[in-house]
Parts: sequence; C-alpha cells; structure tokens
Amino acid sequence: MKSVSQLIIVALVATGLTLGAASAATAQGKSGGPPATRVRHTPMSRPSNGSNAATKPKTETFPRGVATKLGTTPEAMQSAYETANAANPKLTRGQFIAANMVAKNLGAKNPAITTDALLNGLKSGKSIGQTLQSLGVSSQEAHDAQRQAARDAKEAAAAEPAPK
Repeated sequence: MKSVSQLIIVALVATGLTLGAASAATAQGKSGGPPATRVRHTPMSRPSNGSNAATKPKTETFPRGVATKLGTTPEAMQSAYETANAANPKLTRGQFIAANMVAKNLGAKNPAITTDALLNGLKSGKSIGQTLQSLGVSSQEAHDAQRQAARDAKEAAAAEPAPK
C-alpha cells in the first residue's frame, strides 16, 4: 500500500511540475509550437466620399482681431509673414505676431525697436528677448514686453467674431 501511495504522490508532483513549467513558458511567450503571427492594426482613416474629396486645403490667415490691433489687415499680415518667412524659414507665425506686438508696444519708447529689427534678430538665431536686450532694453523689460505681447495677441484673437 505504501508503494502505491508513493507512486501516486510522485505522479502528482511530476504533473504539477510539468504544468508549472508549461505555464511559466507560456507567460514568457515561449510555447512549444510554432511562433504566433503578429497582427498589425492599421489606423482607421476617414472614408473618401464626395464631400471630403472636394474640400480645399485650408489656408491660414491671421486673426482679424490681431491685425486690427496692429493697425493692418489679415491679408497684409499674411503677405508680410510670407516675405519674412522666405528670409527666415524657421520663423513661426507666433514669433511673427510677437515681434509685431512687441514692436508696437515698445517702439514709441525706443525707436530702435522695430518689427524688422526683431525679425532680423530672430533670423540671426537670437530670441526676441535677446534681441530686445541687444537693442538696449533690460532683461526684465524684455520679459515684461514679451508677456504683454502674448496677452495682447490672446486678447485680440479672443475678441474676433466667430466665423459664419
């Protein structure tokens, strides 16, 4: 009787070890069979129906409120931006608006601060703050001028009427 119970215990232990090893291998991704093929999911796209296919690419224009605050039109700002961007391909629309706002805000106190001077500073690799400092503005005044320009641009853009 003792040998039969020992035989059963050995069989149960062997079965347990085998199942444990198999589950550990499966958890690690090592199965005894052929490797599973991976399924790649492709991103879903919009259907190309007539209404989507006929839409024109949107051309960005400057916000009317920003242009009005600067005393110009969105079209004139777009044209000036394209000219400045041709001279400095790294120039962003935000930098262009900021340069214009800072020049408007500080130009009366310091005639050396112009949009062209700020854009030339950006073109040479300086920031607007660094350019202002090279034009004789203190670090704190440059920081304050940039913050005020950002507030003015945000305020002007928010005041723009909603498109119809």
